[in-house]
Amino acid sequence: MSSIEKMELVNIVGLLKYLDDTLIQCIRSGVFHIEQSSQIAEESGAAGFVNLHEQNPYKDLLKQIISIDLDGYKLHEADTAPAAGMTDQEMKDYIADMHMRCSAFSAQIAQYTDYIAERTQALKQLEHLQGMNVDLQKLFQCSHIAIRFGKLPSDSYLKLSYYQEKTFLFLPYDDDGEYRWGFYFAPKDSITETDEIMRSLFFERIWMPDFVTGTPEQATNDLKADLESAQTELYEAHKAQQELLARESEKINAVFCKVKFLYEKFKLRSFASVYRDKFYLVGFIPAKEQDRFKKLFADIPDVSIICKPPETASHIETPVKLKNNFFTRPFSMFVEMYGLPKYNGFNPTGLVAITYTILFGIMFGDLGHGLVVSLFGFLFYKKTKNQLGAILARIGLSSAFFGLIFGSVFGFEHALDPLYHAIGLAHKPIEVMENINLILFGAIGIGVVLILISIVINTILNLKKKDYTEALFGNNGLFGLIFFGAILFMLVGTMFLKINLVKPWYILLFLVLPIVIMFFREPLGCLMEHKKYHVESVGDFIASNFFEVFEFLLSYATNTLSFVRIGGFVFSHAGMMSVVMMLSKTASAGASPIIIVLGNLFVIGMEGVLAAIQVLRLEFYEIFSRFYTESDGKAFTPVSISYDPIVE
Repeated sequence: MSSIEKMELVNIVGLLKYLDDTLIQCIRSGVFHIEQSSQIAEESGAAGFVNLHEQNPYKDLLKQIISIDLDGYKLHEADTAPAAGMTDQEMKDYIADMHMRCSAFSAQIAQYTDYIAERTQALKQLEHLQGMNVDLQKLFQCSHIAIRFGKLPSDSYLKLSYYQEKTFLFLPYDDDGEYRWGFYFAPKDSITETDEIMRSLFFERIWMPDFVTGTPEQATNDLKADLESAQTELYEAHKAQQELLARESEKINAVFCKVKFLYEKFKLRSFASVYRDKFYLVGFIPAKEQDRFKKLFADIPDVSIICKPPETASHIETPVKLKNNFFTRPFSMFVEMYGLPKYNGFNPTGLVAITYTILFGIMFGDLGHGLVVSLFGFLFYKKTKNQLGAILARIGLSSAFFGLIFGSVFGFEHALDPLYHAIGLAHKPIEVMENINLILFGAIGIGVVLILISIVINTILNLKKKDYTEALFGNNGLFGLIFFGAILFMLVGTMFLKINLVKPWYILLFLVLPIVIMFFREPLGCLMEHKKYHVESVGDFIASNFFEVFEFLLSYATNTLSFVRIGGFVFSHAGMMSVVMMLSKTASAGASPIIIVLGNLFVIGMEGVLAAIQVLRLEFYEIFSRFYTESDGKAFTPVSISYDPIVE
């Protein structure tokens, strides 16, 4: 159901003059994961091969393209046909011309925009000076008196009487209710003190620009005329810029795509090793793509493609590509979030897909809610291609299925009764609030099964690796399985089957013996592997293993009880919806439907998110932690071109 894609190690050798053609085919294949080749060349005995260290000739040109002000137009991946016949020099000349013309428009527009902003602000200031009939510039040119224009809070204006003995005077000329607009003047030799006083009264100074001349009325008329002229010029500049971009934006974008391709392709040259007129490339491809990959290079002369098993390059970690079917594929997002397995390791995506879907369905069991979640996930995936949407589409159906079992539709607990009667049932299969013990014990039972499965998987995986310490003698190995299974069998037999297994032979054979073996797991593992085990201190050995075994026993209990949250969410879901229904019954006829709709949306949003998080926690902490210890695999990332407008 889920596995890891088989890989082939690819060695590519050819004439240096065909390196660029080879890299282009590697990119177009979409399946070539490139590796640094110099180390492989050295270790294979091919002396003399060195890495290519070259300055990328397309870097400056790409930077120049990205820096062009396109007035909101976004560079993106597109057909390069408009730039197909252009040489490198022609592209440089074209981009230089476009950069110059667009920069000129941008500078002109910025200049007019600043000009208009300054005069608009000055007009706002002059609105409060209309009561003055004096030339403003003459005021600022006084030899012995300094003048400050601005606004003073009305409360502060009343406090000016406290400073009557000071040598300054504030004259208001406008009052908007909150501020007194005016100016104060004082002798220049005392203006610093006056400024401090006015600042303490929260006076906000207004700086009158140099271009404001004449009386406020004259200045206002002049500024309005200037603004009208500047706005016309700004409109013309914008229009000319838009006309240029309408003609050239497609071609600029085509040049960008072509240059970005050449830039990214040239970066890949650093992965090649060169000896005289030969180059050497190495990488990985999926084994199933081998024939198609080789055909791509059929038209390139003197280029050889040699495929080998990845084990032949043991010093290079083989990249991992998860292989999943239609149902499990979206859940690989969770596996990648935790960490990829090693190559030849175990792909847990199938286990995650099944367990996550079932657990979420139980914890969020409602036919209506499940269908809403599934529909939302489907639409979200269609629009964004985000794998989370595909996951929601699947787990929503599981929620709907368990909603049929619990008999709940948007919180209506008896809406499905006619369906049950039609198929011969007297009532719903499970009444949540009347089967508390069944649900709690069922939740623990699910946890027990999942823990047992995890231990079995860990045992098999470690046996394949010949790690007998973990496979046989660890807490997640064979004897851990025996101990945990014996405890469970004893509890179930005593509580439900009336079988008394609390007997000396059972305890010694299935409980004490596994604990002793887990205590001595390291020496026993070395014995199985024919290795010598060295103990530096017997006391340290006893103490450390005692606490580790104690932690093992504790983890069996805590991990099992952790699954009680499954039942808790079943009750929580039913309880929250019962509150919504109770509130709707107490409301008026008009408000009741609104409460039901809003309550359902709240429960779907809040409890759906919480259930999804809690299931993921169970996956990571209670299941993965028992067998998924090698989660630092290297992702398979085939070379490709990113058309984001970024230069590294």
